Amino acid sequence: MAAPTARLAARRLFLPWRPRLLRSPGPGNRCVHVGTGRFRVSKAATEVVLNVPETRVSPLENGLQVASEDSGLSTCTVGLWIDAGSRYENEKNNGTAHFLEHMAFKGTKKRSQLDLELEIENMGAHLNAYTSREQTVYYAKAFSKDLPRAVEILADIIQNSTLGEAEIERERGVILREMQEVETNLQEVVFDYLHATAYQKTALGRTILGPTENIKSINRNDLVEYITTHYKGPRIVLAAAGGVCHDELLDLAKCHFGNLPSAPEGGLPPLPPCSFTGSEIRIRDDKMPLAHLAIAVEAAGWADPDTIPLMVANTLIGNWDRSFGGGVNLSSKLAQIACHGNLCHSFQSFNTCYTDTGLWGLYMVCEPSTIQDMVHFVQREWIRLCTSITENEVARAKNLLKTNMLLQLDGSTPICEDIGRQMLCYKRRIPIPELEARIEAIDAQTIREVCTKYIYDKHPAVAAVGPIEQLPEYNKICSGMYWRRE
Repeated sequence: MAAPTARLAARRLFLPWRPRLLRSPGPGNRCVHVGTGRFRVSKAATEVVLNVPETRVSPLENGLQVASEDSGLSTCTVGLWIDAGSRYENEKNNGTAHFLEHMAFKGTKKRSQLDLELEIENMGAHLNAYTSREQTVYYAKAFSKDLPRAVEILADIIQNSTLGEAEIERERGVILREMQEVETNLQEVVFDYLHATAYQKTALGRTILGPTENIKSINRNDLVEYITTHYKGPRIVLAAAGGVCHDELLDLAKCHFGNLPSAPEGGLPPLPPCSFTGSEIRIRDDKMPLAHLAIAVEAAGWADPDTIPLMVANTLIGNWDRSFGGGVNLSSKLAQIACHGNLCHSFQSFNTCYTDTGLWGLYMVCEPSTIQDMVHFVQREWIRLCTSITENEVARAKNLLKTNMLLQLDGSTPICEDIGRQMLCYKRRIPIPELEARIEAIDAQTIREVCTKYIYDKHPAVAAVGPIEQLPEYNKICSGMYWRRE
């Protein structure tokens, strides 16, 4: 029942095929702007497809949204998606959202920690949570017949947690050990450095777990204040998928969440502004065997119309690992180059979206001697996206993106995640046919225009750790962001 580490959970955002980076047009708006072009959503996106369960949505009076999809399974996943993460913290309380997530399982006014664990185990259920930079999530997977108990438990842990002093001190030690474990995951370390340099002195530049000194000083008042400030009805979605009756879920929501406070008179706290800075962080350590690097440009936010073309471009770059056993025959040109030239151990493209900004780029693991060549070919492929990508390549990438998108929606838990996330980001669940139609409408010209807008002649953010002596100077990296005619 222990929650996964915040950073590992948040890393899901970097998977290039996650169906979460999608724009929602306004109600009744069937025209979607993409780059400088404009297309009309095809008829398939506006029709109800047979055998596809409907996502039903109902609001409570306090602003909380109830959304569910009933697929008739014998199990279900139900959870709370809360528009509150580390981005809403400041330097002094950074780490509070994640600390609070840990405390949710440590006992309530009616259940001790032991009682909670026994009840979940006896139900054969699973209870979990994770924190990202903009969201906190608590969810349970159980038999469909146990939906009422699962909802009641979720309501209890976010509204009635005792936040006892002894439990806080014990969990403080747990989080400090978790921080030590995460520091051994170099991919997580590099991405934290990437955020720190890309969003300097802003909320997105801070880590999810917070600095050690904050973890040692966070107290019960900090936790209570965070709940009081952010756990409001309009910022919460109760989502469910699997064997779920929406009317039953709505009644349960009214019963257990109807008393949650709505927005105060002064309104909810605004989203802290964050600005992107082209810059770098280099942590040289020649004792390490491999260099770990990430390079990214500022990309589009969740609701920006350029997000879908950037998703397709992300799929075009792709990902590769030497252990895959392939490369020269993969669709990704960069994978072919990396395999043939033995340029890296692995690379992974990513498109990470936040409300008003994002990071689009590539993470790579290289031998010290191949860093310079790998960076060169990465940038060459980026420029090719801006100048000469072909229709055949785009068509293949679109098919791969749609396939991976559907494969990621296998089971009640990923569907529930998709519902909760999209409801927070777009205020609705975008139907699969509409997503497919919007992806299908992208062509090579759109990719070239959008990639030129975000990549061409931009100053990227760079984070590198390890034996990185051969990493080109920052000015040289910037000069690789445009095409020189020979």
